[in-house]
Amino acid sequence: MKMPRLWEIVRKFRDLSKSHGWVTSENEDWVKVGEEYHTFVWARNIRPSSFKRISSNKMTAIRDGQSYNVVKTSYTAWLLSEAPPDAVIREVSESPDFSNRIAHYDLSYLLEGKNVCRRLNSTGSPVFQEFESFLKNELKAKIKPMEPASEASLKTGKLTVAEIA
Repeated sequence: MKMPRLWEIVRKFRDLSKSHGWVTSENEDWVKVGEEYHTFVWARNIRPSSFKRISSNKMTAIRDGQSYNVVKTSYTAWLLSEAPPDAVIREVSESPDFSNRIAHYDLSYLLEGKNVCRRLNSTGSPVFQEFESFLKNELKAKIKPMEPASEASLKTGKLTVAEIA
């Protein structure tokens, strides 16, 4: 089965969000539930310093006709087409400010045609919970936890040793 590209996944989810009565934008990747904005940020990969700088800013511009309004973002989901660096995973996992409002979805396996999505989500966002259900139901994805590679190898007992010449 050929997997859709990232923009197709987001577009289909945006359409599904409307059926819940949530407000969405045709040109931007956010969903409004009540007074809370849930935004989606697409990235191929992210450097730890860029992630921290972008994620620390809790504001986003929302188009309103011909102008823009700046609003507070309640939750942000990073949709990644490559696995994030361990430092980014640790930053989210260890910071209550980040873990309560930021989710990560490593969609690289889905984009390769495999039915796995790794996620890091402790937000409680109903939009992100619905996004995960969408991935499971529509794309038949198995949702797996995301953790730093070093911790995953300790749990599985598969340690790697760097070769030094």
